[in-house]
Amino acid sequence: MDEFVYTLKLHIIVGLGLEDIKPEDIDDYAPLFGKGLGLDSIDALDLAWIIKKQYGIMLKDFSEAYAVFQSIAVLAEYIQKNITKQYV
Repeated sequence: MDEFVYTLKLHIIVGLGLEDIKPEDIDDYAPLFGKGLGLDSIDALDLAWIIKKQYGIMLKDFSEAYAVFQSIAVLAEYIQKNITKQYV
């Protein structure tokens, strides 16, 4: 597993309090919401805060968040393209 993706998964697990989940349990391509990881709308707000806090990225609006929060793979790619230099 890529180190960046592993760290992202750890931030999500800790930030959302997903105590019984390990990074290797999360499929990079499974949906984060619904049947995949099972996150809900409250988790989406927390996830946006985690992305802001850990990577300095503020999502512009709901439609951007919807597109970015499809899966770990999509989220990781978005973060790597938009991360600010102070967080690298």
